[in-house]
Amino acid sequence: MKTFFSFSKWDFARRFLPLLLLALPSAAAHAQFTHTSENGQIAITGDNCLGAGGAVTIPGTIDGMPVTSIREYAFRGCASLTSVTIGNSVTSIGYRAFSYCTRLTGVYFKGNPPSADFAIFESSDNVIVYYLPGITGWDSTFGGRLAVLWSLPNPLILNNGPSFGVQANGFGFIISWATNISVVVEACADLANPVWSPVGTNTLTGSSSYFSDPDWAKYPTRIYRLRSP
Repeated sequence: MKTFFSFSKWDFARRFLPLLLLALPSAAAHAQFTHTSENGQIAITGDNCLGAGGAVTIPGTIDGMPVTSIREYAFRGCASLTSVTIGNSVTSIGYRAFSYCTRLTGVYFKGNPPSADFAIFESSDNVIVYYLPGITGWDSTFGGRLAVLWSLPNPLILNNGPSFGVQANGFGFIISWATNISVVVEACADLANPVWSPVGTNTLTGSSSYFSDPDWAKYPTRIYRLRSP
C-alpha cells in the first residue's frame, strides 16, 4: 500500500517556501523565552524555568532574528522540563544550560552539533541526545550524554546545509528517514491544478539519501513532495 503525504506537511516549493516537516515530540510548546539580541542574532538567556515545562521547542527565530545561542544556565534546574527540540540555527550552548533538569529525557537537534561545554547536562542524568540522519558532525556522545539517530515517523527534506538548493547539476536536497527505505520524489508545476509526476526514487542508505533534479530550471515553479512506494 502506498502512503501519500498532504502538501501541508510533505511538499517543498523550490522558490523559498520553508519546509517544516519535523515530527516534534508530543505537546511541544513555544514558550516565551528570556533573550537578548546582538548584531541581528538572538541568544536565549537567564532563567527560563517559568512556563518551560513538558516538551519545549526553541524557535528558529524571535522578532525576525535567528536564534543562534543558548547561554549558560538558561534552563538550569527546570524540574518539569521533559524534552527540548533545538533548531538548526543554534550554533552554541553555554555552560550548564540544561543542568539539574531531572525529568529531561530527550534533546532533539535539527542541525549540526553546536559548540557546547561538556557540563551542559550536568546532573540531568536521563538525557539522550537525538540528531537527524544525513546531518554531519555528530558523534556517539554529546555533552557527555549518549547521542543517537532520531527515528522519524515519515521522510523529511533537510532544508539546511551546503547540499540544499541550486547546485551545478540541478536542484538538490537530502532526504532523511530510515535505513534501507525507498522514498519516491514527485514534482508538479502548479498547485492550483497539481499533476504530480515521479522524478526519482531514492533508497536511504544509512538513513539518508541525496536527491537532485537536473530539470528544475525548465519550470517557472517546481514543487516537490515525498511518498513511500
